[in-house]
Amino acid sequence: MQLKPKTDPNKPDGTGPTSSTSASAPKAARQRRKEARPQELLDAALALFVEKGFAATRTEEVAKRAGVSKGTLYLYYPSKEDLFKAVVRQNLGSLIAEGQQLAQQFEGSSAELLRLLMQAWWARVGDTPVAGIHKVVLAEVRNFPDLAQFYTDEVILPADSLITTAVQRGIDRGEFCALPLHEVAHVLIAPLMFMAIHRHSFGCCPVHGGVEVDPQLMLQTHMDLVLRGLEVRTSAPAHLPSPSKPSIS
Repeated sequence: MQLKPKTDPNKPDGTGPTSSTSASAPKAARQRRKEARPQELLDAALALFVEKGFAATRTEEVAKRAGVSKGTLYLYYPSKEDLFKAVVRQNLGSLIAEGQQLAQQFEGSSAELLRLLMQAWWARVGDTPVAGIHKVVLAEVRNFPDLAQFYTDEVILPADSLITTAVQRGIDRGEFCALPLHEVAHVLIAPLMFMAIHRHSFGCCPVHGGVEVDPQLMLQTHMDLVLRGLEVRTSAPAHLPSPSKPSIS
């Protein structure tokens, strides 16, 4: 076995790391840390918004949890409102945009598309800490009208457009019967939002005697019921006879 000669780490002859290489390592680490910082701030903000609510969360708490100074936080997000908007855009806005792209390219049935959209929403939002955003919005948005408008523009309207477009696709293809689009969208998403909010409210409390509901089974059952209602009927449903009016003798 041949032993390799010891190398001097300061020699610039290729036998050891040069001073420039040694200096570049910390610089690269700092660069990676800087690039990761916005995500670390958003993760910290999401956790605190869900735990404490929007009004009670302070920016210095977010900075502390992310391991940076308050001044550093303001370099990326000038206000708490900007921070909340970034959290919403990253976790909800991006998912809706992905759903819109999927709907444009999808080649399967409209029922399969709706199932896929709802399952993706539950996997990425409902079954994650992101679901807590809905609780925060419902509880506090009345006191922050600017955020109410922002959430409507960035989440509610695009989500409604995504779902109604998928339902209209099924109607145009003869897969669904013609039902009110916006009302169908509400019927689809409302039970999922209720389940998500439950997980961040009653679901966090050590109560006894409650009924346990399996989220995946609930989602499957919900979609089965809604899609059965959207099916095109081959014949008009039978109408029950009107009750006869009592005669006055």
